[in-house]
Amino acid sequence: MTPDATTAPGVGMSGARRRRPEIGAAPPVGPLLPGAPPIAFLVDYDGTIALTDVSDTVMAEHVSHADWERIAAIYDAGLMGSRRLMEWEIKLIRATEAELMTTAAAQPHDPGFVPFARRATAAGIPVEVVSDGFGFFIGPALARLGLTELPVVTARTTFNGRVGAIGWPNGNPTCLVCGTCKRQRVLDHQAAGRAVVFIGDGESDRYAAGYADVIFAKRSLVPICLANGWPYERWTEFAEIHAWLNERLARWRLDPDDAFPKPAEHPWFCGPEVWGAGVEDPPGGIMPPADD
Repeated sequence: MTPDATTAPGVGMSGARRRRPEIGAAPPVGPLLPGAPPIAFLVDYDGTIALTDVSDTVMAEHVSHADWERIAAIYDAGLMGSRRLMEWEIKLIRATEAELMTTAAAQPHDPGFVPFARRATAAGIPVEVVSDGFGFFIGPALARLGLTELPVVTARTTFNGRVGAIGWPNGNPTCLVCGTCKRQRVLDHQAAGRAVVFIGDGESDRYAAGYADVIFAKRSLVPICLANGWPYERWTEFAEIHAWLNERLARWRLDPDDAFPKPAEHPWFCGPEVWGAGVEDPPGGIMPPADD
């Protein structure tokens, strides 16, 4: 059985039913311990750890609404808040959690993520999954990969029969643009004394990447970085980031002051500091249709 294989949602090889833990508010960021490398890795899930955008795949396979792809494209263009988008999308889904989990469990993962994550955590470096998608499938996916210890910062998506609901335990309390505020997790690790390495692939990573100290970007995150003048490392697979980490750790052992960047302050470009409180879309935002 491969690491991504599954029998049924929540069912292990023994056939015993496992309860899926609910996503709550992210745990507090711990202090930088003496002698630990002063970095943290924050990693997107859809299209980054998973090779497909699992949230979009769930929509594509279980929603027939003619407009959802057009509306999702508006979000991808940076013109709609993810919170507003997903609250609209979740109403379109008419499938059971088991059906959705079966779809999600079939999605492949980057084979280099597990050895990379284990190398980093063995070195005392935090690795967190930060996702602004539906998120309900991430915990089970990490369990299949043998990485249940990784924190997951995402939305709380629940199901009652074929009706879903979504909540925001990791959203900004006054900025309502993003469902999960990845930016805040970047700032929390920097406040603890760690430089943040952010790894992502698209629009949902914009508001974390712009505050990170190192950006690994692919797909549509690359033009976002270029448009904003953010230095970045282009990547295609986690084996490359694993090699980068090994090289930096070797340098760190020789000279702890030369291996990693220092956490830096970045100009505000999003959130209530720029947009004010209660904003639901970025500047120029477009609302989804009211019908479902």
